[in-house]
Amino acid sequence: MPLPIEDILPQLRSSLQTHNSVVIQAPPGAGKTTRVPLALLDAPWLTGKGIVMLEPRRLAATNAARWMAFTLGEEVGETVGYTIRFDRKVSRRTRVEVVTEGVLTRRLQADPLLEGVGAVIFDEFHERSIHADLALALCRDVQQGLREELRIIVMSATLDAAPVAELLGNAPIITSEGRGFPVNIRYLPEDSRDPLPVAVSGAIRTALASTEGDILAFLPGAGEIRRCRQLLQEGGALPSSPLIALLFGDLPFADQERAILPAERRKVVLATNIAETSLTIEGVRVVIDGGFCRRLRFDPASGMDRLVTERISAASATQRSGRAGRLGPGTCFRLWSEHTQRTLIPADPPEIATSDLTPVALDLAAWGVTDASTLSWLTPPPKASFEEGRQLLVQLEALDRNGMITEVGRRMAELPVHPRLAHMLIRAVGKGVGPLACDVAAIMSERDLVKVSGGVALERSESDMLVRVEALEGWRKGRRVVEVDAAACRTVDRSAQHLRRLLNIGKENGVAGADADTVGLLLAWAYPDRIALRRGDGGRRYLLAGGRGALLSERSSVHDEPLLVAHVVERGARGDDLIRQASVLTLETFTRDFSDDIVTERKVFWDEREGRVVSCEEERFGALVLGSRPSAATADEVRSALVEGIVRGPGLSALSWSTAARRFRARVRLMARVFPDEGWPNLSDEALLATLGEWLGPHLDGVRRLADVAAVDLLPPLQGLLPWNLLRRLDEGAPTHLVVPSGSRVPIDYGDDGILTLAVKLQEMFGLAETPTVAWGRVPVVVHLLSPAGRPLQVTADLRGFWNGAYQEVKKEMRGRYPKHPWPDDPWSAIPTRRTKGQEGRK
Repeated sequence: MPLPIEDILPQLRSSLQTHNSVVIQAPPGAGKTTRVPLALLDAPWLTGKGIVMLEPRRLAATNAARWMAFTLGEEVGETVGYTIRFDRKVSRRTRVEVVTEGVLTRRLQADPLLEGVGAVIFDEFHERSIHADLALALCRDVQQGLREELRIIVMSATLDAAPVAELLGNAPIITSEGRGFPVNIRYLPEDSRDPLPVAVSGAIRTALASTEGDILAFLPGAGEIRRCRQLLQEGGALPSSPLIALLFGDLPFADQERAILPAERRKVVLATNIAETSLTIEGVRVVIDGGFCRRLRFDPASGMDRLVTERISAASATQRSGRAGRLGPGTCFRLWSEHTQRTLIPADPPEIATSDLTPVALDLAAWGVTDASTLSWLTPPPKASFEEGRQLLVQLEALDRNGMITEVGRRMAELPVHPRLAHMLIRAVGKGVGPLACDVAAIMSERDLVKVSGGVALERSESDMLVRVEALEGWRKGRRVVEVDAAACRTVDRSAQHLRRLLNIGKENGVAGADADTVGLLLAWAYPDRIALRRGDGGRRYLLAGGRGALLSERSSVHDEPLLVAHVVERGARGDDLIRQASVLTLETFTRDFSDDIVTERKVFWDEREGRVVSCEEERFGALVLGSRPSAATADEVRSALVEGIVRGPGLSALSWSTAARRFRARVRLMARVFPDEGWPNLSDEALLATLGEWLGPHLDGVRRLADVAAVDLLPPLQGLLPWNLLRRLDEGAPTHLVVPSGSRVPIDYGDDGILTLAVKLQEMFGLAETPTVAWGRVPVVVHLLSPAGRPLQVTADLRGFWNGAYQEVKKEMRGRYPKHPWPDDPWSAIPTRRTKGQEGRK
């Protein structure tokens, strides 16, 4: 039966004769995956060369290779072969090789010219895996700089083709319309609250009773798929007695074929999103969409990418429903409400925008690129995440301090694991514990193999990882140590064996020689930033070498250890992180193996808790202080630390402000306000605090404690801020005292509010008509006239008006109360005095 893609194959061949890149847009089921590579084999530009096609999933890669080989009447490994993780089937005759994951990237690193490859095809590029984005950037770099004749073909079902075409030098866009039938979409009144396997199994029963054709049901992963099958098998007889088939990545090939190929009776396929676009399943007329999927996301808990369960995008929902309309009109049951449908994100973000970029940074360093922006990207790697990845690579010895790749880094780039684990593996082989490291790396890369019932902690141990290593070995030998997930154990074991082969390690397993300290050291090589030291207050609180605080979970099997490696950490939004899994690391082992990274620092700092300057020598690893001893400090160092402590702590309130110092500051601030162009210093709180070291520092010799700072007289330091000419002008324009008519020198109060006051006994001001001023008449002084006992009688800024008016009332009231003091009827002619009547004639 002809497929829609065949209509555009002549145009594709013609375009590739004149262009080195092409973008193909074709909906799922058009046949692009299996027809395009074979249609190009006889192209003149491909003579003597082959095709590499990148698929985003292992199941899709092997299925595509098998189907193309079947089309040619051959076995896989002849004209068409594949290379995936853990498996490869190619031969000298192979001209089309389907690859997945990081296979193409590692091949490019080993052979930048891609000798023997005439074309690279990126299938299902709309899924925007980080491997595809990186491989496309590298292939484009090869095409632009080394091999202009290399063909790049990007195929996608839903991606906007224009940006990709522009990236590839305005490549032609070829579109296949495909064919599809209408699909009736059915929503729930409201989102189901049942567990997903329960909701999906119920919808399948409904669909079996009310529709025709095979059913394709989408669930996030293998666990939900197996649970859904169990519910269907145990829930009573099913309408039509269908064949129930499973479809996910870890299934044996025979089971995968059972799901994909037509069956003699009605079929129900329980699948992950592998069936969304990458595979064609014959006979499907009904889709049950659970609405969730597992995607690769950066997981701070492990420091690596992990699969997480999340709601699908609107684009994915459209792709899934379209599977029901391949053969004729179909039906799609969406197990969510129309309201929820309107809230779905339009499309999934590319992995490169959300993933850990440490592996990308290592691949680019191996490629000879330190600045990612020099390559052509559809979505450039975020700069902050990329730089964070490079910094980690320096810590892992993959890059030197100049950012160039090291020999260790090149060896790390050859291993199909996260750089953290690659560094651990390389160090472990050199130390003779490679088999154990392979087990640890496999356990960290896959889902947890230990089942923890109800979240209860395992039996107490020095290492959560050693518990899992021993559980894996127990599973291998058929004895139960703790309850394990058998499927997870199989996956972990296969991964560990693959790593042993790559590292040329024998078949022996990792438990031999395994102890908690060795396991802790292995993990420290992978997670040096998560070596954790218990805080001084004891308990379960730790400080990570990277600087973050963390709390050891009570569910961890590790207890009361002073030093450990936190290898599974849940990032706290505000407070401390939570250490889910940890392994002990003895101080002796740590200091021996990390001696080159432990530095001795001489520190002089302000101890806020003790309120004093402390000087010491510290042994440090990152943020961890391993030891400390007192040391001497210079006077300059003490002053600097003391000033920093005041600025960060109590501020100016730590200083003792005498009356003279306050008055001096107020006088200067008055002159600065009245004469702003004369260069008066800024003595505001903010300015004084910002320059504290400059004006107060030289006066702090011998002072180490906050309590001693209060004894420092601030007047000399403040006076030192003014040159001699401004000091003289200050005394003239803002004097400390005024001489009143009685001859007394009375202090002026320069208030913080900018109001100047003069508190003086009334009798000393007789005859004075003009209110006093400073700053050469620019600033008036408010006079507080006092009784003989020093109590306020009148506040005035108009002495003339007071003598002519209110004085007479004051005189009447005060004459009887203070008869010994003069209260003349005419204050203008009275002699100003600070004496009583009987003292006026005395000398």
